[in-house]
This record gives sequence, structure tokens and C-alpha cells, in this order.
Amino acid sequence: MKILVYTTLNPEQKNQLRNGFTDDVELFFKNDLTEENLFLKLAEAEIVLGNINVSHFSKPHSNLKFWQLDSAGFDQYQNISLNIPVANMGTFYAQRCAESIVAGVIGFYRGIHSLVRLQSEKKWVGSKIRPSLQGLTDKNVVILGAGAIALAAKKMLTGFCCNITLTARKNPNATLHSLEELFSILPETDVVINTLPGSAENYVNEEFINVMKQGSIYANVGRGNTTDESALIKALEECKIAGAVLDVTAVEPLPLESKLWDMEQVILTQHSAGGDQNENSGKVKHFIKNVNRFLKGEQPEDLIDLRKGY
Repeated sequence: MKILVYTTLNPEQKNQLRNGFTDDVELFFKNDLTEENLFLKLAEAEIVLGNINVSHFSKPHSNLKFWQLDSAGFDQYQNISLNIPVANMGTFYAQRCAESIVAGVIGFYRGIHSLVRLQSEKKWVGSKIRPSLQGLTDKNVVILGAGAIALAAKKMLTGFCCNITLTARKNPNATLHSLEELFSILPETDVVINTLPGSAENYVNEEFINVMKQGSIYANVGRGNTTDESALIKALEECKIAGAVLDVTAVEPLPLESKLWDMEQVILTQHSAGGDQNENSGKVKHFIKNVNRFLKGEQPEDLIDLRKGY
């Protein structure tokens, strides 16, 4: 079994990968190959770990049997057609992404973003900030999407006794399946958490935001293109919504001229939500588990449909 690794790994992680398989597995690492040899190994590879350059699909991949992405998102591959199982890292990243977005919402309600600014200014306001603080407990929360990140966030929010509603077109984990149903509860929703894939472009548009509850919070840990940023900025400027917690933006890095940088009611986490000090070794562990499942004839975790975008 020939495995080509696109993911950049350090020597320790490479050894971790080698030790995860039997002797009949040959491993090749992209960073150890010339461009010419990379194409040769890609043509021979039966399994690939990592995000293949889109341009590399101009070459045949007739030997490829299983492809493991090393990311949760895969918008760039929507025009690629492969008749093999493809998996992303949705489950692997779900816990950390959920922790970050829930932490951002809690931080907003507890005024942490304002207090950090005051600390940098060496300005003590003490009790004056207390009347502006809220709690997350008992809030009405809508989660857009019902995949791994959404389910992890739901589990965390349950501990705060939130009233949680998941919405998705077809996913059975969701309780709402249409925009009409969603719009009927948005006026009573305190927090909207977006976990949608890039295929849901501009899902949160001006109409959506106008239906949201006055003073609610919008949080996005899905994809930046799912939000109409101009409509979001307008709603923040006009105090239609109280604030936003954004792990993703339409353009990344966020352009310096974006108003989002200077808005005090915005928390930007710079697409770091899935990060962890052991991120790459965790990816390797997840890949080893999925490959061994595949080799045993079992279904790998986190299978996706490239064309559908989820």
C-alpha cells in the first residue's frame, strides 16, 4: 500500500505515522520530493493524506483508493469528481472549534473583550462595567448546521441550560429544515452560531440579519463566505445586533481596511478555532485510525461529498 503525505510533518510525526502501519505500507512525503517525483508518486499513490493542490488533478489518479484531507473545509474541491471515499477532519476539529466559538460568546456576554482593551489602556472602570454584563445561561441559541462542530457546540451549551435549536436542510440531527421555519424563531433567538460549509454562500444575508432579534449575537465558525459582511457591518453599526464573534471572514487575512478590525463589539479569532499545540500529531493519529478502518473494509469516519460541499 503506497501512501503519499501532502501534510507537512516534523520527524517525530513522521515516525508516529510509520509506527501506525504494518511493514507492507510505503510512505512518501511531499516535502521530500521534487515536483517531478511528486507527480509520479501521486499517480502511484493508493492513499493520500493532506490537501492536494487543485492543479495536481490535471494528472490521472487511477490508483487512488482513499483520500484523507487534513482540514475540515474543502470548498476548493467542489469541481473535483472522484469515485472513491474522501474524508475530512470534521470530527477531529469539532471539539476545539466548538470550544473557541462558545468561549467567544461567553467572553462577549461577560465583557472580556472590553476588559482586555481597558487593560491595554491601563484604564480601571471597576463596577461601572457590571450593568452591561450578561450571562449565557438560559439563552435561546440557534446553530446553523448539524454536523460535528454543531453537535459539539450543542453539547457544551446544554451545560449552560441554553434552549438550543439546530437547523439544516436534510441532516436528521436538526430540528428545523427550512428557512421559513428558521425565520419564525430568529426574532426570539439570542445567539446565532454559524457552522455552515462554504457551499452555503451568503446564507446569512441582509434579510436574515434583519429578522434577527434586536441585541442578539452572531458567531461564525463555519466559512467566511456564508456571511454577507457588508450587511453584518451595517447591522453592527446600527446596533441591530449587539456583537459578533468571528473565527472566519470572507477574505483571509482580513484586509486592513475592514471596519471589523476597529469595532469594539466584534471578537476576531483569526481562523484559529481548530488549533491546538498537538494539532499535527492529532491529525496523524486520526489518519492512522481511518486508514486502518479502510483497510479492514470498514467505513472511515467523516466521509464527505466533494460536489455537495458537506
